[in-house]
Amino acid sequence: MSDAIPGPDGRLRCPWGLSTEDYVAYHDTEWGRPVHGDDALYERLCLEAFQSGLSWITILRRRDGFRRAFAGFEIAAVAEFTEADKERLLGDAGIIRNRLKIEATVANAQALAAWSPGELDDLIWSYAPDPATRPAPRTLSEVPAVTDESTALSKALKKRGLRFIGPTTAYALMQACGLVDDHLADCVARGGA
Repeated sequence: MSDAIPGPDGRLRCPWGLSTEDYVAYHDTEWGRPVHGDDALYERLCLEAFQSGLSWITILRRRDGFRRAFAGFEIAAVAEFTEADKERLLGDAGIIRNRLKIEATVANAQALAAWSPGELDDLIWSYAPDPATRPAPRTLSEVPAVTDESTALSKALKKRGLRFIGPTTAYALMQACGLVDDHLADCVARGGA
């Protein structure tokens, strides 16, 4: 038994990836694909934090606005943001205007700016579980929201001064950035296909 369902092209996909055209594209070409590079991972970390308590489609549809507002998620640039920049962001309708999340995004950039190049990438990817120990999920109920690895990653990032990254957000980051492949076993996108 599998929860995968046929998409508009007849190929099986994870059900969540079929609700809108935006989701189909994101599901098929991005979610679960390996992401490397400090700035790219910082972007995903920030977007996952902004998503907390909201639907992912809300974030996905505002992604360009987030990129414009946060200097393309270049760590060095966001680390230089001032109080005036934070106030500007609170008035930007192209993003989610949550003061705590904006503060965390800037504070995280300031913390990460002191890290060595590649250090964020190395740290995040050091928590990727061995794929051989993770059978492909057949149903959505087999996909966890939190794992031992995501809990450990969350603790490691918090210990290094990052904010707004709990175990559930850390696991969503792991899924989005390809540390784990939670596409259903019958999904056309399983294994980066």
